Amino acid sequence: MILEVPCRLWIALAIILLYGVFRSGSNIAKLKTIPGPWLYATTRFRLAVDAWQARSVQAILSLHRQYGPVVRIGPNEVSFNSLSALKAIYGAGSVFERTDFYRMFDVYGRPNLFTFGSGKLHRDRKKLISHIYANQTVLGPDFGPLVQNKVTGFLSLLEQEPEHASEIFGSLHYFSLDAISEFVYGPDYGGTKALSGCKQSRELIQDILNPARRRLAWYTVHFPAYTKWITTRSGLLERCITSLGLMPMRKPYTYSGIRQHALRAFHSFRNAPALDRVNAADNTVIGRLLKVQEMANMTDMDIASECADHLLAGIDTTADSLMFMIWALSLPQHQEYQERLRRELSRISVDASGFPIPKELTQLPYLNAVVRECLRLYSPLPTFEPRSSTVDTVIDGYEIPAGTIAGASPFCLHRDEGVFPSPLSFRPERWLTSSGTLVPESDLRNRYFWAFSSGARMCIGVHLANAEMFTLIAALYRRYKTSARHPDTSPGITSRFEVFSDETMPKMVEHECWIDFVKLTESN
Repeated sequence: MILEVPCRLWIALAIILLYGVFRSGSNIAKLKTIPGPWLYATTRFRLAVDAWQARSVQAILSLHRQYGPVVRIGPNEVSFNSLSALKAIYGAGSVFERTDFYRMFDVYGRPNLFTFGSGKLHRDRKKLISHIYANQTVLGPDFGPLVQNKVTGFLSLLEQEPEHASEIFGSLHYFSLDAISEFVYGPDYGGTKALSGCKQSRELIQDILNPARRRLAWYTVHFPAYTKWITTRSGLLERCITSLGLMPMRKPYTYSGIRQHALRAFHSFRNAPALDRVNAADNTVIGRLLKVQEMANMTDMDIASECADHLLAGIDTTADSLMFMIWALSLPQHQEYQERLRRELSRISVDASGFPIPKELTQLPYLNAVVRECLRLYSPLPTFEPRSSTVDTVIDGYEIPAGTIAGASPFCLHRDEGVFPSPLSFRPERWLTSSGTLVPESDLRNRYFWAFSSGARMCIGVHLANAEMFTLIAALYRRYKTSARHPDTSPGITSRFEVFSDETMPKMVEHECWIDFVKLTESN
């Protein structure tokens, strides 16, 4: 459901908008040559209205289609939709850094790999743990079985709780939560057991489901001081604010339960026997960080924040991507894609338990094409990624003054009609050559593919996410046929203050997706 705008909020936004008109004159002069509608160029609150209605990225795409690959979306904000801009803003050696926008993702009041503004701080932290996320590590003897074990758990859930598992938004969150929690903390000091029925573990995702999280994110971005004040009130004042409808989100706030779990897991591991900590130093994120804590000059809360951020980052992204993959393959008009995928999977080698081997799945062209097309069309983090520079730059022929917020979004890049004809159509074959092999990495389609970002800030968990997605999809479609229970309804996901779904569907239900699973037999 898109956020409704009450009358009193429209009045408040109108006042703020007029304030922005008179406040932003100098910015207008600096960026006046960049195309875009005057209202967006005059006040940042014009885009804020789009964001309140959960459609700011969709609005930016419309502006790009009207004005071209460079468009002004605020007095001091420019959106780009070109390869040259990607390189300039996000590529190696870029002078652009992350903005304060990302500080909303700090955990326990401490910055982490995701929220660092400084490139140097980011590089120094990333070096400490990058080898754990390397492809050869993720697919190696420690983590390969972890992924297979969680896939086994999901298939068991289909057998033991078929109706519960059929609502795949929830059941896939169990899968991703169990996988990333064990990857970060190990099985004994923070690994969850949602797939096997642990009520406490399953309850951790409840605050993810609340659509009010979008409202809280909106207030945090546009009114940070107010949000910090109002969300820290307690007692009678909190009850009064809540009764007046002024609280952005009722407690518990988004991710509060998961963050509490993460802090308990940190202390549990910190107090574990020395031998356990040593054994986990090379196969858990927390073990590695505690091993290098003194050398890296990290406090306990620095490590707790880093681990909690990795836990949070690995839940929604993987679960939402898998949900859209299964849903897209389950639509009646896409059954041919499901059958073609199943034919490819029927020819692969499996282990002694009959499960696909994660390392070998990366070589399957059609499986790769299906995953890539789903990530193109339903990217789990499709929103605008802001950056700024302390020096003047020139991008795509336009002067970008120091301090200007510049960025791009996967949502816009992946819908460029010149690169992806019929961009709203689900077509895995667009990633294949006429001979059935994957298009080369140098192909323009791959260069525009931005589901995991790029450059130094590229998602550190890309290989783990791929291993989870490839293995689950391969194991699932070797054993089951799937069909969408409501083929005219798209599932919707929350990303910051946006809602994303399949725009071609007449209906959308947020955070819910029902799939029917039919086990394959020799006859079918």
